[in-house]
Amino acid sequence: MASNGKPPFRADQVGSLLRPAELKDAIEKSEAGEMADEVRHEIEDRHIREVVKLQEETGIPTITDGEFRRYEFHTPILTKIEGVELTGRIEFHMHYDDGDIEYAPPVLEVTGKLGWPKGGLLVEDFKFTQALTDKTVKVCMPSPVYMYARGGWAGINKDIYPDKDALIAALAEVYNAELHALWEAGCNFVQIDDTNFAHICDPKFQERYRGIGEDPDTLPSFYTQMINECIRNRPEGQVVGVHMCRGNVRGAWVAEGGYDPVAEALLGEMEVDCYFMEYDEPRSGDFSPLRHLQGANKLVVLGLITSKKPQLEPKDEIKRRIDEAAQFVPLEQLALSPQCGFASLYQGNPVTEEDEKAKLRHVVEIAEEVWGEI
Repeated sequence: MASNGKPPFRADQVGSLLRPAELKDAIEKSEAGEMADEVRHEIEDRHIREVVKLQEETGIPTITDGEFRRYEFHTPILTKIEGVELTGRIEFHMHYDDGDIEYAPPVLEVTGKLGWPKGGLLVEDFKFTQALTDKTVKVCMPSPVYMYARGGWAGINKDIYPDKDALIAALAEVYNAELHALWEAGCNFVQIDDTNFAHICDPKFQERYRGIGEDPDTLPSFYTQMINECIRNRPEGQVVGVHMCRGNVRGAWVAEGGYDPVAEALLGEMEVDCYFMEYDEPRSGDFSPLRHLQGANKLVVLGLITSKKPQLEPKDEIKRRIDEAAQFVPLEQLALSPQCGFASLYQGNPVTEEDEKAKLRHVVEIAEEVWGEI
């Protein structure tokens, strides 16, 4: 299978992978204070070694640690940043095809002066995984937008950050330090995970924003500014992508609506190298917002393979949808992945490890057939 060895790739994955039962148990005991950190760490190490082998066997060109050191994709990382606290929760109704569940993610607030922690956010995790493989190890980093999106401007300590520019500058210092530390450790591919752009596409989330004093019409450009400043001074040669989805809690989703409300800011103003865009279900809308893509060297990674269900999508159907997207973006600027990870929360989606491997192989095979490379 052809590959130039450098990201971004024609075939990719979003990052989180199914935790084995032993690791799930360790996470629960550790979070409850019933297991020593060093015992959990040894279990994590052992299972990361195994999940790296699993990924290599599928042929997927990017390797992650499966997010095995986290109980969920964002909070354990963002709370490492100095000055960030969890202050309550937001009640969400998450949807399956045949019912709903309740999910209450935490509110992140900036209560003190932001600072990059000693040792970094994900640097040591990257070093461990990189030592296990010759392939590209991608670091999946939560978006800085989470510092603002759930509490709005009301959740920011005004004594420390009297205006939004000051807040963004402080966040940029933290993310810039992390990106440079990752680069020095050998990391050339970073994915920023963000659900907030997709949430703005849903009218019920627009109402929620209005309820906390925010204007959903101006947020896409503001959120884009936040990410741009956080990545602007990244090392030359370090590829940064942004991933967006509409929720992935044990296979359930929370938001719906096409990308139209955010497309101009997202695809026209954001200074990333690639976009991982959820497109596995009709609730994500059609491909017409892709017409706003600016930059001949940017890549749109189409999330056409679902991580929420075990069935493999027919190859002809996926190829047809790639052709539809190519009406708005040249085929050479498209790629393929699952729409999200397989376990944004440690409990995982309602699929098996064999399903997970089959999905990743499916991505690789289709990419090879469409583009002649991965």
